[in-house]
Amino acid sequence: MATGNIRSGKRNYARPTTPSTAAASASTSAAEATITFTPATVGPAATSFLITGTSTTGVTVNSAITTSGSNATGFTGGATYAISIAGQNYNGPGVATSLGNVNIGNFITVDYLVLAGGGGGSGGHGGGGGAGGMRCTVTNTGGGGAVESAITVPAAGVTVTVGAGGAGGVAGTYTNNSGSNGSNSVFSTITATGGGGGGSQTAAPGTAGGTGGSGGGTGEGTGTAGLRTASPVQGNNGGITTNPANGGGGGGGAGAVGSNGATAGGNGGNGIASSITGTSVTYGGGGGGGSYVTQGNGGSGGSGGGGGSPASGNTDVAGTAGTDNLGGGGGSAHRGTNDPGTSAAGGNGGKGVVILRYLTSAGTITFGAGLTGSTAVDGSHTVATITSGTGTVSWA
Repeated sequence: MATGNIRSGKRNYARPTTPSTAAASASTSAAEATITFTPATVGPAATSFLITGTSTTGVTVNSAITTSGSNATGFTGGATYAISIAGQNYNGPGVATSLGNVNIGNFITVDYLVLAGGGGGSGGHGGGGGAGGMRCTVTNTGGGGAVESAITVPAAGVTVTVGAGGAGGVAGTYTNNSGSNGSNSVFSTITATGGGGGGSQTAAPGTAGGTGGSGGGTGEGTGTAGLRTASPVQGNNGGITTNPANGGGGGGGAGAVGSNGATAGGNGGNGIASSITGTSVTYGGGGGGGSYVTQGNGGSGGSGGGGGSPASGNTDVAGTAGTDNLGGGGGSAHRGTNDPGTSAAGGNGGKGVVILRYLTSAGTITFGAGLTGSTAVDGSHTVATITSGTGTVSWA
């Protein structure tokens, strides 16, 4: 095995032997080089290992590591370096061995707002759809959780998905017509969960609202509220109904729980504002709960794109859709007759959105095939808003 620098009470002036089976590769998470090696088993022991990189333009970087698998730092992303390793001790570095050329990856730090699709409202009359889950690093995040931190991603490309809104409950029936949950939105490792659909008007015990980023409102019966189940917290619970024969609960919003239904439908929970674009915008309103004939109005949609439920009356009327790219829950339909054949559909949930904010000097974004997006400049930052699709974004 390797020995120390003191031998038989005298200082050993020898330097460490070169490590064996060493290799270098570009880190997948930062502009760094990952170094693996086996320390020498003969000669003086190394206290650390000197990693030297020389770029094709002649810039030299030195970094010290102590264990195999560590990352050497100080490199510039996008540059190629000839990298070597040498063990070092109190006497200085030993003989270096070449690890070859490594192209260091380029990375970019990004603030984000990732908003999922809202849940659909119930058909007939029932619960409003819950808003899509909201995860954000600027101003607020959904459900009153802690504002998240910007992430560093490879400039070569990461996946983005904008979640669709859930379908509203079907017309022509008073049962099994709950709204569908919204779809998830994704940016790299960040996933926002779709909002829960509004519960069907089925009589007591009622149909619970769907679970999700924000929960859907409960249907006509006295059921359980749809719960916010995403982790981390991204929204709020839906409302219940306190009168089994009348109003459905409002869908939960990113900023507030859905209101309970009684004679009238419950209002959708309000959304929550973020200034990631440079302007304050409210996202993620819950859908309004439905009502029955002339006993009360349907609930209004929550601020931030929640769809409302129609006013009282003796006509079956469809619920209003949540607003696209605000992730609003769809409003429940209004039941104006006792004829299931004429019952109306619930409103669809609103589509989500992915918004990215980064220093303009870091690079120019490209939206890959399958994505629809646009950019705007806000001071020293660029804001990219992706409104539809699934694909890859990259920077150069």
